Amino acid sequence: MHKIRCLTLSLLLGLGSTGALLAQDHRPDAPIGNAERKQVIEALAKQLQANYVFPDVAKELSAQLTAKLARGDYDRANTAKAFGDALTHDLKELGKDGHFMVGFDPSFLAQPARDATAARAEIEQVRADVVGSSFGIQRVERLPGNVGYLEIRQFGPTELVSAAYASAMLLLSGTDALILDLRRNGGGEPTSVAYLLSHFFAEGDERHLNDLYFRHDNATRQYWTSPSVGVHYTKPVYVLTSPRTFSGGEECAYDLQTQKRATLVGETTGGGANPGDPVELAAGFAAFIPNGRAINPVTHTNWEHVGVKPDIAVPAANAQQAAYVAILKTLLAKATDPEERDGLQHVLANAEKGETDPPNYLPPR
Repeated sequence: MHKIRCLTLSLLLGLGSTGALLAQDHRPDAPIGNAERKQVIEALAKQLQANYVFPDVAKELSAQLTAKLARGDYDRANTAKAFGDALTHDLKELGKDGHFMVGFDPSFLAQPARDATAARAEIEQVRADVVGSSFGIQRVERLPGNVGYLEIRQFGPTELVSAAYASAMLLLSGTDALILDLRRNGGGEPTSVAYLLSHFFAEGDERHLNDLYFRHDNATRQYWTSPSVGVHYTKPVYVLTSPRTFSGGEECAYDLQTQKRATLVGETTGGGANPGDPVELAAGFAAFIPNGRAINPVTHTNWEHVGVKPDIAVPAANAQQAAYVAILKTLLAKATDPEERDGLQHVLANAEKGETDPPNYLPPR
């Protein structure tokens, strides 16, 4: 079963969060009956109407879920997992919002009472999780031809990941072009997205990247590049995308695309632009309900339900090769030194075949 945990450091510090992390609950699946299903849907309807960023859609969703229950559409969902999955599916399909999720977690509390010791323990656990995942950075590499490669799997709390981003960008600062791989990035903190993107604009070039509107306080928060970053990478950037690229991963790609700062290569992303928070329901269930929406300052819209479309459409599995070949061709066209051209032509020939030279461990002659 999915267990919904709100374990970002920002939330624990009371700074708010735009997402929930999912963990696996290995307890036996719990049987449920119509009484529990009715309680959950009634609670879900109230939470939708109180929190969902689009009140008119929330009202319609509540009516549709109630009608489906009355028709017996959920009668076969007689376990907690099956019912949670059914509600998640219907919310996403009927509401056209990829961030909806319902799961069974009797231990979940939307605002759990914690003493100082418990809060510190949870913060340290989050810190350990972030460090244990290498700050969300899967791989940093300098490819043949002096092309940088950076894969980021998630955007963790900014106060924990910013130094790692800065270090990665410093390592790659001397490359002639960079591939940013977001194909397995499921999202995270918008401030961390903005911090990473701050490295891709010249010093003094401040950019308004994204806005997030939140229903609960009827307020819009702006996200700009940060002038505090030390590395400013102004060379060509290619971003890899897939249907698995979601939420904050999509924002990163979309911001770079709308700012005309990168070329996107791969497949259209998952289509989730509405941040939110987990809420408690009934009978041991909890839900993730989007209470905000992204507003791009350039397009004045977002990628919800449509995804971010690549500039070069190729299967996601082939995106790195396609971007790499495109970069090498551009570098080769600009190269004037004969020795440099020969080296780039060799690297390009390998890249087009999906090959690399094996490492040479023999002593120099």
